[in-house]
Amino acid sequence: MVDVAGLGLGIFLTLTVVAVHYAKGTEKPMPEDIAQDVLSHRAESVPETDFPEPYSRGIGGGSAPAGAVGGAEGEGELEEAEEEESGFDPSSIPEDEIEYHEIEYAKEGETIEVASNESLLDAGEDEDWDLPYACRQGQCVSCAGHIEDGDAAEFIRHENNEVLDEDEMGEGYCLTCVAYPTDSFTLETGESP
Repeated sequence: MVDVAGLGLGIFLTLTVVAVHYAKGTEKPMPEDIAQDVLSHRAESVPETDFPEPYSRGIGGGSAPAGAVGGAEGEGELEEAEEEESGFDPSSIPEDEIEYHEIEYAKEGETIEVASNESLLDAGEDEDWDLPYACRQGQCVSCAGHIEDGDAAEFIRHENNEVLDEDEMGEGYCLTCVAYPTDSFTLETGESP
């Protein structure tokens, strides 16, 4: 009843398929690793920026702030500048000492009153304007704006500024997310150095 020839042929074919399945074939040659070449080419094509990397994005996560100079001579000046800049806390302004300043937002085409304890970015957002920003901590230039009336230090105080140097502020640039008005002026949002 059992066809011996058919059974033998079935076993032979099964063993052949198993043997072919487990047989080592020719290896597919692996292509050369070009990752380093691609990274080098990409680095050459990205333009250099004029502003330093913020603390959080520097190599190793701890790059020195702009203007830091090695050695004991430069350290004291840097520490004093950090103390002056980090000493401003807008929430510590007493209610009876809050001043209001007329700020003209040039691109938005409106002038609004901004309190001395309110950032320029927050005041604009209160008006439902779509102003640019990213970190909200003064560590990038996404929210940068330009004060048309002159030196930014004469019109605003930064709560924190890890990106703009004195020259850029002298040209009127500020970080709207941490800039608090001390006088009235005209502001162009979305303008970075």
